[in-house]
Amino acid sequence: MTQDIPSPSDERPSKSQLKREMHALQALGEQIIAMSPAERARFPLSDDMLAAVEETSRIRSHEGRRRHMQYVGKLMRREDLEAIRAVFDEIEQENRRRDLAFHRLEKWRDRLIDEGDGAVEAFIEEHPDVDRQALRQLIRNARSERERGKPPANARKLFKLIRDTAGL
Repeated sequence: MTQDIPSPSDERPSKSQLKREMHALQALGEQIIAMSPAERARFPLSDDMLAAVEETSRIRSHEGRRRHMQYVGKLMRREDLEAIRAVFDEIEQENRRRDLAFHRLEKWRDRLIDEGDGAVEAFIEEHPDVDRQALRQLIRNARSERERGKPPANARKLFKLIRDTAGL
């Protein structure tokens, strides 16, 4: 008589593993809840999940919220997780691109203030539609602020002008 030895594929996931998966789904639900309504609208969520997300804002008690998040985790099991993760990836890529664009603009601002006319000409060459008079005035004022140790109000205005000119 041979005894059937269970193969690893026959074994059920451990209780700990199930709990980890449930907590991961809850965390995913919390991330969705924390997003703006416009971002949330991009996700392929069921009507039940959308209703649960809406309900979250009305729950005030700590224990009620904890139980509600467990419910959200339970609902997440029925959602299309691959599509949801794809949307998260898209949003993250967009945020990275925006951050890189802002870093480039900050470098332009610093370069314009530090280097002077050479940098101004390079910026004008790259962005010929910029208001040259406003650009030069803001650069002068930002330099003056920096030299006097004042708050960088004009540097912020310069950044805004650069951002608007670049179309971001």
